[in-house]
Amino acid sequence: MTGAYLIFLLVAIACLGLIDYRYHLVFFNDWQRAAKVLGVCVALFVAWDLAGIILRIFYIGEAHVLTGLRIGQFPIEELFFLILLNYSALITYRYLRTVRGVQ
Repeated sequence: MTGAYLIFLLVAIACLGLIDYRYHLVFFNDWQRAAKVLGVCVALFVAWDLAGIILRIFYIGEAHVLTGLRIGQFPIEELFFLILLNYSALITYRYLRTVRGVQ
């Protein structure tokens, strides 16, 4: 199914949003700071991926589950994957720090 991967990524991001809402960890705690941190982290990973694509370290294969939408050579699904990756890391960090009291 074309676009299945993007749909699964969006569902996973929405589920992280529900966890965030339940515990007020990231965006529901301080949305401005969360947006800045998430934006910087995603931008760094996008730069990393683009460098890998330009240097031909990373190969973009064709798959029937991808939409085929690209920003240059950068698949749109990769952007949402990076958002998911960084959002889950932020939620985990804030959960361990605030709810569990791990230093």
